[in-house]
Amino acid sequence: MPSPDPSPPPLVVPAAAPPRSWLRRRLLDPLLDLLKAGLSPEKLALTVALGVAFGLVPTFGITTLVSVATALRLRLNVAAMQLVAHLMSAFQLAMLIPFLRGGATIMGQGERVAGLTVKSLRALIDHEGWGAVGQLLWRAQVGALLLWAVAAVPLVAVVYFTMREVFRRVQVRQNQLTTSSEQ
Repeated sequence: MPSPDPSPPPLVVPAAAPPRSWLRRRLLDPLLDLLKAGLSPEKLALTVALGVAFGLVPTFGITTLVSVATALRLRLNVAAMQLVAHLMSAFQLAMLIPFLRGGATIMGQGERVAGLTVKSLRALIDHEGWGAVGQLLWRAQVGALLLWAVAAVPLVAVVYFTMREVFRRVQVRQNQLTTSSEQ
């Protein structure tokens, strides 16, 4: 009679899941958690769309204030809007000069801004003083805000309708996974 093997069978260890990317951990997972927490796809899509628009505003220092005020007023998720708005910082920096140049052009200062360099800025300060620089930048900033406001409307619409469909599909898939795991 064969003797029983005293060693237990080897344990099968499941393979480790691949590491999640920074984008997945910092952006997608928090947004998906909001869907799981009961935030509707429409509200989440509006939060993301407005966050994108506010993240591109061509004035430093007002992104947080405007996005928090809007999120509170519309009863959207403040943290999600802040996340999206601040993730747009690189794009905000990239778009700042084009917005300022375009703003100066529509405010009648385009010829003075088109070839603006540090050397020409120093010459402007020397000949006309800091007031001229302030007036030039003020007009460029007002024009940039006007351009942003006009561009933000279609941007919000496109991002909203796109993300609404994405979030609806994700929610349907999550609901299907939940019901199949319960059965």
